Amino acid sequence: MTIYHADTMTQLLARGADDAPAIGAPGRPSLTHAGLRALAARTVAALNAMGIGRHDRVAMVLPNGPEMAALFVTAACGVTTAPLNPAYKSDEFDFYLSDLNARALIVQQGMETPARAVAAAKGIAIVELVPGELAGDFTLVSDLTGTAAHPGAAEAEDVALVLHTSGTTSRPKIVPLRQINVTASATHIGEALELTPGDVCLNIMPLFHIHGLIAAVLSSLAAGASVSCTPGFNAFKFFAQFDEVKPTWFTAVPTMHQTLLPLAARNADLIARGRLRVIRSSSASLPPAAMIEMEEMFKVPVIESYGMTEAAHQMAANPLPPRAHFPGSVGIAAGPDVAIMSEDGAMMPAGELGEIVIRGRNVTAGYENNPEANAKAFTNGWFRTGDEGYLDQDGYLRLTGRLKEIINRGGEKVSPLEVDNVLMEHPDVAQVLTFAMPHPKLGEEVAAAVVLREGATENEHSIRDFANERLAAFKVPRKIVFLPEIPKGATGKLMRIGLAAKLGVSA
Repeated sequence: MTIYHADTMTQLLARGADDAPAIGAPGRPSLTHAGLRALAARTVAALNAMGIGRHDRVAMVLPNGPEMAALFVTAACGVTTAPLNPAYKSDEFDFYLSDLNARALIVQQGMETPARAVAAAKGIAIVELVPGELAGDFTLVSDLTGTAAHPGAAEAEDVALVLHTSGTTSRPKIVPLRQINVTASATHIGEALELTPGDVCLNIMPLFHIHGLIAAVLSSLAAGASVSCTPGFNAFKFFAQFDEVKPTWFTAVPTMHQTLLPLAARNADLIARGRLRVIRSSSASLPPAAMIEMEEMFKVPVIESYGMTEAAHQMAANPLPPRAHFPGSVGIAAGPDVAIMSEDGAMMPAGELGEIVIRGRNVTAGYENNPEANAKAFTNGWFRTGDEGYLDQDGYLRLTGRLKEIINRGGEKVSPLEVDNVLMEHPDVAQVLTFAMPHPKLGEEVAAAVVLREGATENEHSIRDFANERLAAFKVPRKIVFLPEIPKGATGKLMRIGLAAKLGVSA
């Protein structure tokens, strides 16, 4: 049974030993846990002196790195944080800053971003973050003064973090995550990975997204461990960073893992002299072939986990050895309760396909100002994830895909994830994304975007012949598009919905 040591961010930061490293970065000295706690007290006091306190929203636009990590965890001790993608354009900042009703925008001193002009036009105060010498240390500078309506440390039911859903098929929805949600999820991740104060995470994930914020940063701090924050994912710099930091683990999306694979072989000595003990994969399904290859290259277990923003990230995870972990499964419930529900709300037995539903301490109480979305999302206290899958007899969860991504080929339902996994077994295929393309008679037809391994000369016919031997005829892609790179979203996830239009393909 999980023991929760913290209901709030302030309590979560209390666990690390005073002199132990908390937040670091390649090439820079680390901020200790005592230093981080002191920074949290200074940050909340500084924001309160600006008239900003509990229940007030502060947008954050910073480069990836230790200052962004430290700002999130310290500011969240006393206000509601809203990290935004620094790559957004003016129109995007205009939408998000308005939708969030932000009281202030924190930007790094000297950073050029259209967010500044957008905030100024909206009358949103701009606060400058000035980095210190230690990784993660900073000072907040602003002319803003005032009296916070609700000063001091945030409480368990206060909202710690607001993020938007990706909005691939509709207007992005605001997901408020309470202090109790994010601290619970950090605890769940630490428990699944058996994190101890001696662990070091190398963060390569963006810090405007739930995966990096909770899985890499917050889970490390909750365990009294440390996280070293890179400027972002760069496959060609990764192994130099890996060699310097000597992490015990890292977490990433499948596209990042697959990008590292060709480089891992030539860095075998470097990997061998490291102290890596586990690799985590989440935010999208990891092809089984990639998992097997990674374990061979890195000589450690690759633990696939299942998460989403509305669950403050983690919902399920494969257990560490000696318990079994399976390619193609996202593991067992690892935090919230996990079940399978039919369309009409009935609970499904083991082996039966349906929608994955969750409930628990880490799950959002609901979307903000969106009763229609909440009515669809919650049934009898269970949150509907929008994912299809089933639980096997041993409680391991297997995903078959997003319900919105299932391809309906003239009434025949095709899981694009199943087709992905089969095509990934082809020795010349480095990456694949199966998607629906429009068809005049069937409605939808199966298509696939494929990235070949270096030097491969396969053609569409040979790939389709390979699929024909392993899949029912209606699941075989009718069109295969060869690309140097598959389009990705801001967090590195491959985007199925809308890919046919983006590539200009149809049957």
